[in-house]
Amino acid sequence: MPKTESNPITLGTRAADFTLPDADGNLFTLAEFKDSPALLVAFISNRCPFVVLIREELAKFARDYATQGLAVVAINSNDAKTHPEETLERIGVEAKTHGYGFPYLKDASQSVAKAFGAACTPDFFLYDRDRKLAYHGQFDEARPGNGKDVTGADLRAAVDAVLKGEAVGAGQVPSIGCNIKWSAGNEPSWFSTAA
Repeated sequence: MPKTESNPITLGTRAADFTLPDADGNLFTLAEFKDSPALLVAFISNRCPFVVLIREELAKFARDYATQGLAVVAINSNDAKTHPEETLERIGVEAKTHGYGFPYLKDASQSVAKAFGAACTPDFFLYDRDRKLAYHGQFDEARPGNGKDVTGADLRAAVDAVLKGEAVGAGQVPSIGCNIKWSAGNEPSWFSTAA
């Protein structure tokens, strides 16, 4: 199974702005989450085995931290023309089926994925109150077929630190998953067709 690692992004980088729709026709922007002490932006997919493995735990993770002030937004940037299971309508079904209590948005132009530097699904960007990047790493050590339990341990530790106003440890392990399915001719400079 081809794997792509998340891009190295400098900690402290500010969150990129966005205006994206969910399947119900609501538009969401970065500013809507301004009152939250922490924001997780997760680039995910409906089909990638790496996301399928963690999606139930991701939904639980978001519920666990909602009362502590963490805002979560998921973004699907995959090309829906070549991958029809990634359409806006299908992400709405995915959100309901798996109990996503957070907005799941479609980045049809793929410009938001490029602005964040997202490379794979899942790709997690955790921002502090000032919307500076505090963590860009894996959910946990679980991968399809490796037999490790899906716990969200790495991301949970990072969120705990950010909510306490502390720095996240330097040993951040990159996320690994399927590459974002870029539209033909829209691939960013960092994209390798070998992925």
